[in-house]
Amino acid sequence: MIHIIDYQMGNLRSVQKAFERVGTPATITDRPADLETAQHVVLPGVGAFPDAMRELQQREWVPAIEAYVASGRPLLGICLGMQLLLESSAEFGRHPGLGIVPGTVEPFELPATLKVPHMGWNLSEMPSTFAQPTHPVFEHLANCPAYFYYVHSFICQPTDPTCVALQADYGGWFAGALAWRNIVATQFHPEKSQSDGLELLRRFAQWQPCP
Repeated sequence: MIHIIDYQMGNLRSVQKAFERVGTPATITDRPADLETAQHVVLPGVGAFPDAMRELQQREWVPAIEAYVASGRPLLGICLGMQLLLESSAEFGRHPGLGIVPGTVEPFELPATLKVPHMGWNLSEMPSTFAQPTHPVFEHLANCPAYFYYVHSFICQPTDPTCVALQADYGGWFAGALAWRNIVATQFHPEKSQSDGLELLRRFAQWQPCP
């Protein structure tokens, strides 16, 4: 069973339906206590970083997420959910994140010809610097780049660049996906990325990180 965290800032039903399409039951939960017995957890997110962190804190999700990650069970962050996993974001000032993945979230630095937000399909590929090319969630993309659907104005800059599992180019390379210990995260929306996105969700649902 996939548990999808409901903190009032996620595209929840579309994520749930995407997992169901790959044959994996998924439930939307607004109860932090449910993470105690969850086996796979998804942290989705749309909107502004500081608003999302405030909702997570007020709804008492932060200690539940920290305890879940510390247990070694798999977690998937999607879009804003990926950004929340890092230490801080520069969106509307500097705000602390969950601090689970070392690094920060920064604005795009783009030529005037490119618009923000970055929105639409973008070819994403595994960089040669990725430390885990046989990672079960991403290994099918090692020699086969794929298009995924993005909507974002800020980018993740992890402290350890070898945890960048996929990269995409929009006025320069940026992190399209991360793999850090028992966490995987995507800046794109796999639930909106047709067959390639569904395959990634299927692989996450089957993934069991090594202890």
